[in-house]
Order: sequence, then C-alpha cells, then structure tokens
Amino acid sequence: MKTFVKICGITNEADALLAVGLGADSVGLIFAPSSRQVSLATAGDIVRRLPPETLVVGVFRDEAPLRVVEIANQLGFGGVQLHGNESVADVQYISERVPLVIKALAATSAGIPRFAESGADLLLIDGPNPGSGEVFDWSLAEGVAHADQLIVSGGLTPQNVASALGQIHPYGVDVATGVEMAPGVKDPRKLKAFVDAVRDYDEDREVPEYGDVDDGPFDWSRS
Repeated sequence: MKTFVKICGITNEADALLAVGLGADSVGLIFAPSSRQVSLATAGDIVRRLPPETLVVGVFRDEAPLRVVEIANQLGFGGVQLHGNESVADVQYISERVPLVIKALAATSAGIPRFAESGADLLLIDGPNPGSGEVFDWSLAEGVAHADQLIVSGGLTPQNVASALGQIHPYGVDVATGVEMAPGVKDPRKLKAFVDAVRDYDEDREVPEYGDVDDGPFDWSRS
C-alpha cells in the first residue's frame, strides 16, 4: 500500500501545486492562529487550482464545530484536521457532516484511548508541542491505533521519514516544518526529497500477494 503523504501549512497556490506535482496526496490549510494561517479567500483560491483528486484538509484548533463544518463545505474540503482539545461530542458532530476527519493528538495525550469513540477516521500523532517541528520518541506512537488509521507527524524530514515509517508502519505521514525554507514557505528541494524518501520506502517494502492489498480506511479521491 502506498503511504499517504500530507504536506501541511500550505499558504499559497504555487506551493500547493508543487506539492501535488511532486506526488503528495494531500495538502493542509491552517485556519488556527499560526505563522502558516490562511484566509478563507486564499484557501478558496488554492482549492480551485488543485486537481479534484487531491485531498485538501482544513486544519482547525478549538473552533466551533458548526463553523468547522461551514468552512469545510463552503470551500469544498475533502476533510478537516482537529488540532485542539475538541470534545468527543464535537468530533462526532463534525464527523457526521464532513467526509473525513483527522484528530490530532500529542503522543502523550490522555485523549488517545477515546479516539475510537470519537468517530474520527484517522489519528494523527504529533510531538508534545504540536506544530513545533520537534521530533518525539516514535515508540510512543506504536500501538496507539490500528496502523490503517495512524498518521505520524512531528519533526519529520527527508532524512528521517523512512526511519519513522520503518519503525511505526503508519498509514501516512504529515510534514510542514521539515520541508520549509521559512514558516509557510516550502523549499522545493526539501519537498521533493521528502516525497522521494517516502516513495523509495514504499518500493523497498515487500509487495503483497494479489488480493492481500489493503486500500486503507478511505479513498480520498472519491470524496
């Protein structure tokens, strides 16, 4: 199965198109306060330029659930990522109204055991300071959720992403800081190196027998 690659913190059309052109499956647009935060207008421009099969994910932190749903549907996002202290009820509400929900939690979060009841499709495991680009102890992500539901983030770079994949075997990886030349500005060389490292890892893995391929928990191209 091909590893799902999400490039987060996209702030402009050029970087979004570059990420997809280099082989990323998804781009993340941040609406929470951040150096990578985008406006609704900018997000709309980015979505309109991307191929329809690209999964565009809106990233929110402790936003009102109704507002999350409104923005996602207004801009045509395929999914949202909840990066705050959203309650199980809030995540359930959003999950019923948005095609795909990613719940992001720190590797040491006490909320991880409640992921299954939240209704979220994927669990993104980050370091203790989400968004900082700091590497965490990857062993903390082992076994926290089924591999088909797990995305790993936090300090990933072209140099270490293959090691993270080899240790945790997640469904996907998420990167922002590790492929930037400045906050919100992607570095084409780092971006290409990151995607290439993931795809090289995929090629080196044992190819399953026909009929044993796992397509993952969802098909983002059909959302």
